[in-house]
Amino acid sequence: MIGQAFQQLKEAGVLGINNRNAEYIMRYNPRSLYPLVDNKVLTKRLAKQYGIPTPVLFHVIENYGSMKNLKTMLEDIKEFVVKPASGSGGSGIILIAERTRNVFLTQSKKVVTLEYLSYHISDILSGIFSLQGHEDHAIIESLIHPDQVFSAVTYQGVPDVRIIVYRGVPVMAMVRLPTKDSDGKANLHRGAIGAGIELGTGQTITAVHKSKIVTHHPDTGNPVSGLQVPHWDTMLSIATLATDMTGLGYIGVDIVIDRDRGPVLLELNARPGLAIQMANKSGLLKRLEDVDAAPDGIFTTPEKRIAWAKENL
Repeated sequence: MIGQAFQQLKEAGVLGINNRNAEYIMRYNPRSLYPLVDNKVLTKRLAKQYGIPTPVLFHVIENYGSMKNLKTMLEDIKEFVVKPASGSGGSGIILIAERTRNVFLTQSKKVVTLEYLSYHISDILSGIFSLQGHEDHAIIESLIHPDQVFSAVTYQGVPDVRIIVYRGVPVMAMVRLPTKDSDGKANLHRGAIGAGIELGTGQTITAVHKSKIVTHHPDTGNPVSGLQVPHWDTMLSIATLATDMTGLGYIGVDIVIDRDRGPVLLELNARPGLAIQMANKSGLLKRLEDVDAAPDGIFTTPEKRIAWAKENL
């Protein structure tokens, strides 16, 4: 039975975690380049060189000593995000949407104090939320105001678009929609919805929630398919450039759509998950093999890679 199930997955072109790690991540992502995507400060600096917008960086807290100036750092900032520089999966992130003289209000309406933020930043510095458990830096950056295009299928937080890029070619995409279960965070393992996106048109198709195919958002009751993602070509361009700017051949690119700035690069991931296949009802393996079999001419410019992907994938 196990052998039969494995064969069915293979025939469907589903990429498994072992195959992903051995044939794509280890082969195309040199470990020496991981810091460029694992550290969000380094990612921001690289993106700036390539003209790719990112959330505005207010402060980087590198050690416990600089925390004594936290009150001064935050004095003129009404809304902001606190996050670990090397965190993953949404862990350690606090979104501050409002403030009074003495307290702060998160996007989920939770009241926090300056002392609470200070304690949380201490946790970040200690490495509790970092990928490897090493000491980390804390980032204070601008809060994203999401475009209203996904408001009918979002619970509180900020939806983002994940695009998988292989050898500089966008091969699969989905929009991650926060739910009540995910506490407003756009992470599938926390309970967010992943809605597949058709590469050629930028429209949402099928969706997955807690490993089950769904048609409607569990909190708003609205359908999640048939939505047109705005700025789609710009988002594909940002994703494609991620390979050029990092040197990584297999990468996940997370983009948010700010209501004022348009597409903004949120972060990069050298080990993107595989649930995107369920969201698209399509296997990644076949698409990766199609890229390997593509004419050499498509790889010469980002524009050619995007055009080929929209027509063939």
